[in-house]
Amino acid sequence: MTRQMHLVGYCCITPTWHHNGAWRHPESDAVRPLDPERYENMARILERGKFDGMFIVDLMMLHDTYGGTFEPNLRQPGQTWMLEPLQVLAGVARVTSRLGLAATMSTSLYPPFHIARAFATLDHLSGGRAGWNCVTSTNDREIQNFGGDRLMEKGLRYDYADEVVEACHALWDTWEDGALVIDQKNGIFADPSKVHYANYQGKYVKTRGPLTTPRSPQGSPVIMQAGASDRGREFAARWAEVIFTLHSDTAHMKKFYDDVKSRVQNVGRDPNHCAILPSVDVVVGETDSIAQEKADYINSLVSAELGVAEVSNAIGVDLSTYPLDKPLEDMEITQGARGMMDIILQGSEGRTLRDVGYIWGVRQMAPQLIGSPTTVADSLCEMFEAEASDGFIICPSLTPTSYSQFVDMVVPELQRRGVYRREYQGRTFREHLRQAL
Repeated sequence: MTRQMHLVGYCCITPTWHHNGAWRHPESDAVRPLDPERYENMARILERGKFDGMFIVDLMMLHDTYGGTFEPNLRQPGQTWMLEPLQVLAGVARVTSRLGLAATMSTSLYPPFHIARAFATLDHLSGGRAGWNCVTSTNDREIQNFGGDRLMEKGLRYDYADEVVEACHALWDTWEDGALVIDQKNGIFADPSKVHYANYQGKYVKTRGPLTTPRSPQGSPVIMQAGASDRGREFAARWAEVIFTLHSDTAHMKKFYDDVKSRVQNVGRDPNHCAILPSVDVVVGETDSIAQEKADYINSLVSAELGVAEVSNAIGVDLSTYPLDKPLEDMEITQGARGMMDIILQGSEGRTLRDVGYIWGVRQMAPQLIGSPTTVADSLCEMFEAEASDGFIICPSLTPTSYSQFVDMVVPELQRRGVYRREYQGRTFREHLRQAL
């Protein structure tokens, strides 16, 4: 079978997440961010488009890095407050039957037993469609909400995360296949010989088990990861089945793709079992000029100042003391999340902090593809066929319109070219990802 493109829809349970001006657009559904039907509708659209999955980002704090206050991110709705995603996905599971359902949960904030039980439950409720976006957290304010003071040093956070994932797998394996008998005639509900203690003991983490949730349809959720640093890439090579990555152009995508695929192979895994999906923003219209007109309008709604606050949040450095109109390369910004900072600096020569804030507000440094279905498909296929990606995380500038227009206009063109599925071949999230990768 011809190599097939994989698509995952990006989402947050908040007004806006990828384009900070989208909430002001008259077609936006961001005016009802607390309505579960909003997210169920998005999921139905993605499933109609045969997407592999829907991926919900989560944060455990109100961002207040910029100027020491959360005012910029509340006055205008940046990516800040959020509902708990697993509860939303439990509802989404009831209105879909094939779409993978992935949510973020931090190894630095939650114990392995909680993580393992939560995703095993979602996997049961969805019939084998759960995915875990495994993050380590980057901001001390998150752990302070959980009663701690400071996160572990970055390198140690990944060491700790390795043990959390190991412990989760030990817990998921405490129930063997066939442990649930449910034999009413003979009065046997479960076979105790097929349920075991985990007794996992690492340097940082320990858990006894067994898990209180029986073995789920997939056995374990699909593991997603988004680390961009060298240590983050090592972690991804060991565990990730989907990597969510952010790059401004094909050359940077290709460099990342080749590096991570080689790391996956070096740890003894099949590189085809790790889908690398860069994020892209798509604005599609019947013609290139119509698409450009749409993009010009929605991009005119962006707040560059909010974008700077969002960059500040993303890298963990207060940028409020830096001049907005000074070239970025003239500023000494040495702290914060190094991997994210490197991404922001890609192609930033001559740009001011205000410029970067505007770009972040429009597309969060991902490519914005603007054009007719043919033009957009050409761009996606160019990156895909260059083996700079295994598919894409589709980040909607406008919800639900960006999703529905992509599904109705671009997906048929990709199907016509033979690079995208016409029907689901499996039932589980993992089966979708293994299809012709």
